[in-house]
Amino acid sequence: MAHDIVTARASGRTGQTATWCALPFAVPVLSALATGSGVAALQTAIKAASAEGLPLQRAVVVLTSPGEGRVPAPVKAAATMLQSQVAAVITAPFDPYIRSHGVTDPSRLGRRLKEAGDAMVSAVLAAGHRTWGEPLPPAPVPAALPTGADVSSAQPVPEGVLST
Repeated sequence: MAHDIVTARASGRTGQTATWCALPFAVPVLSALATGSGVAALQTAIKAASAEGLPLQRAVVVLTSPGEGRVPAPVKAAATMLQSQVAAVITAPFDPYIRSHGVTDPSRLGRRLKEAGDAMVSAVLAAGHRTWGEPLPPAPVPAALPTGADVSSAQPVPEGVLST
């Protein structure tokens, strides 16, 4: 994210991060490992986003634990410092099932990870409500293609913009 922001600024164009943040009703979710180097990279990205004027007040940060055990003290301190800059900071605990199988069977995920997922969804929704009101306004409807439009000449979507 920070690389995209800095590269876009240096080349005088709008980066993908700014484009995504400008979408109607976008709530950025930033994820980083709950390690010293993970939060250091996150703090750099937050500084770059702040300098670019991106909507950090509605961003949600998710710190993911890379292993069993407690969150290190420097990570807790960084999370506390970030809380005043973003809408919410959530810590997602380590789940050994995801490490070995991915999310192939959501029913096997741990209770604490499911609770962190619920907290993340609630934080995203709360950030949206604080920004745009409750209930959220209807999403914009894209313009219809003209009848008989030839979509074969449409520009391809840049790599990495839409991924499944």
